[in-house]
Amino acid sequence: MEWENRTNLTEFVLLGLSQSWEIQLLLFICFLFLYVAALFNNIVILLAIIRDPRLLNSPMFFFLGHLAFLDLCMANVTIPRAIVDFLIQRQAISFQDCMAQLFFLHFFGGSEMLLLMLMAYDRYVAICHPLHYASRMSRRHCIGFILVAWTGGLLHTSVQLGFTVNAPFCGPNHVDNFFCDVPLLIKLACTDNYNLEVMMVTNSGVMSLVGFVSLVLSYGLILSTICSRSTSEGTSKAISTCTSHLIVVTMFFGPCIFIYLRPYTRYVFDKVLSVFYIAVTPSVNPTVYALKNKEMKAAIGRLFERHSGVVSIQMATVHSGRLACWKHKKIHLPFKPSLISGP
Repeated sequence: MEWENRTNLTEFVLLGLSQSWEIQLLLFICFLFLYVAALFNNIVILLAIIRDPRLLNSPMFFFLGHLAFLDLCMANVTIPRAIVDFLIQRQAISFQDCMAQLFFLHFFGGSEMLLLMLMAYDRYVAICHPLHYASRMSRRHCIGFILVAWTGGLLHTSVQLGFTVNAPFCGPNHVDNFFCDVPLLIKLACTDNYNLEVMMVTNSGVMSLVGFVSLVLSYGLILSTICSRSTSEGTSKAISTCTSHLIVVTMFFGPCIFIYLRPYTRYVFDKVLSVFYIAVTPSVNPTVYALKNKEMKAAIGRLFERHSGVVSIQMATVHSGRLACWKHKKIHLPFKPSLISGP
């Protein structure tokens, strides 16, 4: 194959997070729990949105459905292999599998970064410019935004993969983590790493930093607008929602900024940080972005009721016109837009 002609290596050795069997067993349990949680939560959210036409026609939930799908993809790129490796202590990964892992990791990760920025923009327009919401977040515009997110992720990962695949690997093959990633692989290249390091910083590092700053500014403007319009109760709820969103955003963007913006230094702590955006974020995102939302909880309740025939909990009634939907020519918004519906 073409890849094999560029390197003398046929496989890499993943050193994992620890060499201790006891710690690996603990990691196996933790990763298995996070993986099951990510699968269950995101599949439920995706099905609830698809089965409910009102949610599917709402820009906010349209984006949320794509976020759930991306989290499902992210969870399946590295976690299943890591779970098996922790249990049977397998360490070798082929060159092709390593490059494929790198490609999909940055493809879904880059797309999710852009999607989170779009979701913040959606809430910003809904709250700060409600009169322009119908025109700015029309169905055509939202589909275009989604295409931009996926295309941006593809361009991002293509650059990463192109530079990494063309780097010659002829010596050490020990990757100091439980998955393949650019900063770990370029250290093993038998060439001057300067161009590779610059590529990593300008591509992944700057993208992460710009995305994080944009999200912080967006939530700052949202919070400022809500504080100037709402009562103390509404302000308290907005602060709580903004805080929870920013915590999840920091868990995703923070490790990326810390890892990809340092071209020449690597720390053991990098491995711990990588766990957050690889394993923790896909399982936490549904809880923060969806399960605290009244309309989402109602849709999930109807989904379970439809399949089991038993109503396990009483769900709050969703008033007509509460959501802004594409199928109506006249878009009805709440008199005082909120960041997210109350629990």
